[in-house]
Amino acid sequence: MADPITLPAVVPVMPLPGALLFPHALLPLYIFEPRYRAMLKHALADQRMFCVALINPQRSDWDSVQDFHHIAGVGLIRACVGRGDETSNLILQGLKRVRFTAFRQEQPFPIAEIEALDSKLEGSSVETEALGAKVLDLYEKFKGSGRQFPAKVDRYLADLSDPEMLADLMAATFVSDPFRRQRLLEELSVNQRLRLVIQLLREESGDAAA
Repeated sequence: MADPITLPAVVPVMPLPGALLFPHALLPLYIFEPRYRAMLKHALADQRMFCVALINPQRSDWDSVQDFHHIAGVGLIRACVGRGDETSNLILQGLKRVRFTAFRQEQPFPIAEIEALDSKLEGSSVETEALGAKVLDLYEKFKGSGRQFPAKVDRYLADLSDPEMLADLMAATFVSDPFRRQRLLEELSVNQRLRLVIQLLREESGDAAA
């Protein structure tokens, strides 16, 4: 599927503990730290894009670019509402997996050169469809326990023919552990990503059945 938006070669980065961004997913953010207010101003004046990178385990903050993962999601600012105290609420829409290849700036916020990472459809389409159907089955169990997507997304998923989008939306919404989500973000094989989603959703729901 062709990307409707061309990614810039360089984007600012927001490293966060416990948060990451999948393609197709929406991430609400509250921007209040001075360094990230500066990052947001930079992004809005340029391409309205920035990356969200997961800070490494056992760290609550970062001091250098070695303190966060270098495979991340780049997103587009879909909405941004400034407040009177110079903080902002925004909605970031995930666009693409990327790898940081170099850093033009490290402080007060990173600015990274990025390389887009494309998903790979390997194996037979029959296998992919079967894995996607199993993910949807597990989603039905989540719905039965009261956890589900917003109505618009729920209706869309019923007819979803894009297994990559299915895997990413399920991972972003229902896999709670951030480092498991990072593992899914880094997996480029769509079939393997679907298998991992199935495994992790079974663990999340307590369903160990094959």
